[in-house]
Amino acid sequence: MKRDNQSSVSEFLLLGLPIEPEQQGTYYTLFLIMYLTTVLGNLLIILLIRLDSRLHTPMYFFLSHLAFTDISFSSVTAPKMLINMQTQSQSISFGGCISQVYFFLFWGDLDSFLLTSMAYDRYVAICHPLHYTTIMSQSLCYLLVIVSWVLSCASALLHTLLLVRLSFCGDNTLPHFFCDLSALLKLSSSDTTVNDLVIITVGGVVITLPFICILVSYGRIGATILRVPSTKGICKALSTCGSHLSVVSLYYGAIIGLYFFPSSNNSNDKDVTVAVLYTLVTPMINPFIYSLRNWDMKGALGHLLSITK
Repeated sequence: MKRDNQSSVSEFLLLGLPIEPEQQGTYYTLFLIMYLTTVLGNLLIILLIRLDSRLHTPMYFFLSHLAFTDISFSSVTAPKMLINMQTQSQSISFGGCISQVYFFLFWGDLDSFLLTSMAYDRYVAICHPLHYTTIMSQSLCYLLVIVSWVLSCASALLHTLLLVRLSFCGDNTLPHFFCDLSALLKLSSSDTTVNDLVIITVGGVVITLPFICILVSYGRIGATILRVPSTKGICKALSTCGSHLSVVSLYYGAIIGLYFFPSSNNSNDKDVTVAVLYTLVTPMINPFIYSLRNWDMKGALGHLLSITK
């Protein structure tokens, strides 16, 4: 692709979070603790799944990939944000900005696909329990993860290649704490019609379509649960889906709030705040949801602690 960028911008300025200067230190400490919690919590999930043979099932196979994705997703934006807050620097190189866009889209899309795979796993487990081991074979699990990686890579690469063709001749100030694709398109002096069209089209494939699949899966699960005569059966079914459903609600709730109910052009504070929610808060909360609401994870953690004593 030929890059149309006569007046090349060497760097962008990130305005960061809408925080008063005297509160920078407090928020820096808070976000640093949140990021470290995200990394350590999700690493603990991966470790427990690897070490406990009872967790070597399709559900926890997908969960380990989701935990790794959450670590990577937060690491795309959080370290740079923390460095900028600490050094009072707002700059990010053009290449660094483009790389951040690519990896942000890649890990974000992968999150969506993995949540969909987990919803399908729960659907098969509850609606077709007798055929679960046959349907959710190891080969299918690997296939779902590989397809998720390929589609996420293709989507992120397409957006990135279209982005680098644009010209940035004027203002290089981004009212955000990371290089957000939509914010960059607003700065471009080129025609962004193609970019906007691809965002709508590809966004429907990587965000809307998986979300619909998740809703359909849980709709079928709900119908199956209602046909279960015993309260014990209903509680057991809900316990296997509660953690995943909580994570889905957090992830898609933030995205819907940001992209379906955007703030006005004159106010960007809400967009930035919601972005913090799904880039830092949601990945941090996920380990707590899966550990506190899941008896298998609690058992694995207790087993690990007993060994280390």
